[in-house]
Parts: sequence; C-alpha cells; structure tokens
Amino acid sequence: MISVISPWFLVFAAAFVPAWFAAPAARRWQVLLGGNLLFYCLAMSHWSGAVALVASSLVVWAASRRAGPKGARGWLALGLAAALGPLLLLKYSRMLWPGLPELILPLGLSYYSLQLVSYLLDVRAGRQDPAPDAARLLCYASSFLSITQGPFQRYGDLMPQLERPVCFEASRLYSGAQRMAWGYFKKLAVADRAAVVVSTVFAAPDTFDRSQLAFGVVLFAVQLYADFSGYTDIVLGLGEILGLRLPENFRQPYLALSVGDFWDRWHISLSTWLREYVFEPLTWSGWNARLPVIGRRWTGQPVLTSLMLTFLVSGLWHGAAWNFVVWGALNGLYQVVSAWTRRGRKKLWKRLNVGAKHPVRRWWQRLFVFFWICVGYVFFCAGDIGVALRYLWGIVAQPGHAVFSEYWRIGLISRLDLLLLLAGVALVAAVDLVHERGVRLRAWLTQKPRALRWAVYQCGIFAFLLMGRFLAGGGFLYARF
Repeated sequence: MISVISPWFLVFAAAFVPAWFAAPAARRWQVLLGGNLLFYCLAMSHWSGAVALVASSLVVWAASRRAGPKGARGWLALGLAAALGPLLLLKYSRMLWPGLPELILPLGLSYYSLQLVSYLLDVRAGRQDPAPDAARLLCYASSFLSITQGPFQRYGDLMPQLERPVCFEASRLYSGAQRMAWGYFKKLAVADRAAVVVSTVFAAPDTFDRSQLAFGVVLFAVQLYADFSGYTDIVLGLGEILGLRLPENFRQPYLALSVGDFWDRWHISLSTWLREYVFEPLTWSGWNARLPVIGRRWTGQPVLTSLMLTFLVSGLWHGAAWNFVVWGALNGLYQVVSAWTRRGRKKLWKRLNVGAKHPVRRWWQRLFVFFWICVGYVFFCAGDIGVALRYLWGIVAQPGHAVFSEYWRIGLISRLDLLLLLAGVALVAAVDLVHERGVRLRAWLTQKPRALRWAVYQCGIFAFLLMGRFLAGGGFLYARF
C-alpha cells in the first residue's frame, strides 16, 4: 500500500509532476483524475472503497443537476443520502449496534463525504453551478492531495485552478520541496518518536507516576500536531510545485489565546466547514426555540447551544466512540464557560492593571488554553472513557516524580533518544514562535546568500538523518478518521 510517507509516494509524485505540466491546461483536471484513481487503487487494499467513492460521486452529481435553488427537496435529500449514507452506515453502525461485524472503511470516507455535502449545499444555495459532468465532480472528491486527511476544499476553489495555464517554475519547485521536507521532518523525527512514549504511557497509565503521565499527554499534543501538520505540509508543498493553492490547515495552534482562537488555528478547513454548514445554519434556524419544555428557557442562547451541538458533531466525525463524544463536548463546554466568564476575566485583568498585549497575560492565556486542550486530549487518545478517567486520576493522585534522566525508560531506548525527541520538539516550537511573529522562514531563507542557504540545507539534512525514525512504520493519526 502507498501512503504519503512511503518512498513510493515520492516516486508517484515524481511521475505525476511532469505529466501535469506536459498536459494542456484544459486537460489537467483529467490528469489529476487519473492520478487520483491510481493513488486510490494503490492506497486502498480493497476494491469496494473505490466503488463507494465513485457511486457516491455519481449520485451526488445527478442530484445536484436538479437540486438547485428552485429544485425539489427530494433531489437534495437523495444527494445528501448518497454523500452521508455510506459514512453513517460504515462508520457508525457498530457504535449503535456493537454486535454487527466490522465493515471495511473506504479510504478518506470522512473527508470526501463532507466535500460532497459542501458541493451539494453550495449548489442548493446558488453559490455554485452544478459540475458539467460527473467526472469533474469525481476528480474533486477524489483529489489525492486531500482525500486521506484533508484539507477540505470547495469545488469552486479547486476546479477552476485545474484549467489555469500555469507553467513550471523552479522557484516553486524549491519552495514546495522545502515545505515537503519540513513536513517529513515533523512526521518522522518528531511525531513518530513521540508516539513511542505516548503509546507506552497510555497502554498502562497505572504504572507511571504523575509527572510521567503529564509528560505523556503533553507529548501526545506534540505528536498529534507534528503528525497532522507534517502531512499538511507535504501535500501543500506538492500542491505548490503544481501551482495549486490549497487551504492552510494550521496556524500555530498551541499559541492560541483562547479555545475559540485555538479552533481558528487548528484543522482550519474542518473548523470552517463546521462553522458554515453546521453552526451557522443551526444558529439562524431557531431550532432551540422549538424544543419541548426546555425550548423557552434556551431561546436566548442560540449561539451557545448551537456551539455545543457543533462540537458534538465534530467529536462524532472524529470517531464512532463515546470518548470522542466526550472530547467534543468538552471543547464545546470550554467555549460556553469562556463566554459566560468573559466579563469577569476582563475586570480581573483590569484590576491587576495588565493590558491585553502584556507578555505575562498572553503567555498565561496560552498555557491555560494548552492545559485544557490537553485534558481533552486524554479522552481523544485513550480510546475508552474509563482509561481516560484513570489517566486523569493518576495525574492527580499517583505519587512520585521520576528523575528527569530516567524519562528515557518510557518506551525510549536511551537518553540520546530522549534528547533527540526534546530537540525536535524545541525546533518545531521555535519555528512556530518565529511564524507567530510574522516571519516566513522559507521566504527569509530565499533572500540569503547561497552559501548560507546551503549551510542550512546541509544542517537540515544531517538533523533529519540523525533524528528520523525511518523504520517505525507508523501511519498518520488523522488518516483513521
């Protein structure tokens, strides 16, 4: 099977790029469609996944032709059933009926389903003309640059780019390759090394002291970010080489000043999708006023109740398990409590005479947000609510603080292994801090003398070869969602 971190993906990309630029602009969407189907067949071990993808796309396309602003609601319902039906049946049936046999999940099911929904709803709202033929919609839904883990794209943003006359540029090749290399570093040198500690600690939380448990959940936050943003850097870097502008998916999320700010920075394309297609329709529909008994009580809080529902949907999207529901509910609750306490917090900071841009206030807010995000991550990672509760209780109640020099025993093989992990974490954090200050490192490096640039490249290659875990064989975390 091919994946973005396998050497075969680089072979695939090396063959695809010249084929892309050799094709006339009007035919490039066909080249992408061929590449998508080839990638999907190589990445999916069972043919049924491709059948589900093609069938959903064909039915949604046919329904969209008749489900415009003046179309019948029945066609809209048919299209939504074709887009969401396989997702609900294959992903969530065992959550409701645990006795059912485990079904094969098509590659990227959670991603292309939501992309088809956004296309259909945009056609219904008149924001998007229906695709002229089913093959174009299939090309959009199956894009190998986003089908496995996003970022979510809109039909009207991606497809016009495929027919734009873009020529090959060496500068884009260099810049895109730099971003891809940084993505591979984050995945192989940081995320996969952190995964060793995370899997060890979460497998038996009762056997570690509180400091080791806290270290484990912080490393899970690092692993998840380096893993997912590393993947995003790889596919966005390849898109840059092709001359395609794909949506950014991360913007220094662990430097957020509030939970709401965190979700504006984390998995941005999913947050945008949920806001536009779940939260805003719920907020303006007045659904809560129609609830029996409690409807009258909550009519003044449509934003907060819609926010809670949106995050419950987000939790369920991430996984068909109750721990994901709890994780989604926690993130919704954080924002509800934040809204309720906003005035009091402003008054407190004013009494302390600490302005909004004061470094002490900003770093306190960042640490406070990161703390609560990590509490939610315990449920996200544990896989079971009982394990998550034991893990959190262990942080509170289990005695002892391991000597720092013994932390390498948490799944790692040596102190050097620990130092390499911490060095990788520090490097990712330093790059995010620089980007938060508005400095774009790739652009900055491009302007420097050639000798300095190549010295940086050489150091980067050495660090990558020294720190990378090339035989770990770990997949991407978000690919399973």
